[in-house]
Amino acid sequence: MPDIPNVSFADGVEVPSLGLGTWNMGEHASQAMIEVESLKRGLDLGMTLIDTAEMYAEGGAEKITGQAIAGRRDQVFLVSKVYPWNASRQGVIEACDRSLERLKTDRLDLYLLHWRGEHPLEETVAGFEDLRRAGKIGAWGVSNFDLDDMQELMTVPDGDKCVANQVLYNLSRRGIEYDLLPWCQESGIVVMAYSPIEQGRILRNPELIRIAKAYQATPAQVALAFLLERDSLIAIPKSANPQRVEENAQAAELDLSEEDLAALDGAFPPPGRKTPLEML
Repeated sequence: MPDIPNVSFADGVEVPSLGLGTWNMGEHASQAMIEVESLKRGLDLGMTLIDTAEMYAEGGAEKITGQAIAGRRDQVFLVSKVYPWNASRQGVIEACDRSLERLKTDRLDLYLLHWRGEHPLEETVAGFEDLRRAGKIGAWGVSNFDLDDMQELMTVPDGDKCVANQVLYNLSRRGIEYDLLPWCQESGIVVMAYSPIEQGRILRNPELIRIAKAYQATPAQVALAFLLERDSLIAIPKSANPQRVEENAQAAELDLSEEDLAALDGAFPPPGRKTPLEML
C-alpha cells in the first residue's frame, strides 16, 4: 500500500492528503458497479476520504458512495456539499438529512457549502453549527470561496470554525497560489483541490510527459505529486477505473526534484498577480 501523508484539520482530525472524488458518478445505472468498485479500491489503498455532493447526479453520487462505504463507515472520512439555495439555517439541516439518507449513514465528517448563493453566510453557518451540535456533522467548511469571501466569513458569528475550502486547483489553474492558498495555510484552513488533473486536459503537455517518463510515472501521477508538495492540501481526483485509482494512489510515492518543479513552473507558470477564483 502506498504511504499517503496525512493532513490535519484545525480540530485535530487527520485525513489522507489524497482522497476520492465522485463528480459525474451515479449518472448511469450501467456504470454503478464499476464506480462502487473504484471507490472500494481507493479505500483499500488508504485513500479513505470520499468527497461527494447533493448536486452530483442529483444525489446519485451519494447513493454510489453509500454502497461503497457499506460495512466500513468507520474507516471513511465522508465529505458532502449542500446546494446554495438549500443553505438557509433550516434548509441546510433538511438537505443534510436527505444526504445522510442517501449515504445510509448517521453522520458526515465534513459538510461544505458548495458555493455562495442568496442566503446570508450567518444563516448557513448557524445551520452548520446546529448540525455539528446535533452530531450529524463533525465539522463544516466551504467551497469555491475566494479570499474576500473567506475574509467575510471570518466576520460572521462562528465563521472562524470553518475548517476547509474546496476549490479548483491544478497545474493549469494556479491562481490560488497568489493569495488564497497562503492565507488558508496561515489561518489553519485546509484547501481541498478538485479537478486536480483538469479532467485529463493537461495530461498531453510535453513537459509533463517528459518529467513523467523520467520517473517511470504517468503524467497524472506527476500532476498529483505536484499538488501533494503543498502543505495543508488534499487532492481529490475522481476515477471510475480501479486501475486508474491505483495509479493515483501511487502518486503519493513520487518525490519531485527542485529541478523538475522548476520545469513545471516553466510549463505552467505560477500567478504573478491576483486573478479571480476559477470554477468548473
